[in-house]
Amino acid sequence: MEYEYMRALRQRFFVEPNVMTQREIEKGWRRLSERVGKEDQKRILGLMDMQAALLEETSLVSFVSGFQLALGIAGELTSYSFARDEEDRAEERRDHRGET
Repeated sequence: MEYEYMRALRQRFFVEPNVMTQREIEKGWRRLSERVGKEDQKRILGLMDMQAALLEETSLVSFVSGFQLALGIAGELTSYSFARDEEDRAEERRDHRGET
């Protein structure tokens, strides 16, 4: 797919959702499935599948956006060089003393 590398990166840093929340959802589904017919169960499962797919896609797009933002910020940063810093300080000292 289009974002395979980003998907792999996101998966590397993905944190599993709260287990208690997952259990509550499962219990709620069991209670609901006892009260509705098979056709309604299929509709509800279809809606849940669509919602899960939407959340997955939203999560990936959000991760990609954050990653691109971080890359942009990193690109604007100047890398630190001790040698360059020392040269700048020496030049400032020469300027203060009036040396050329």
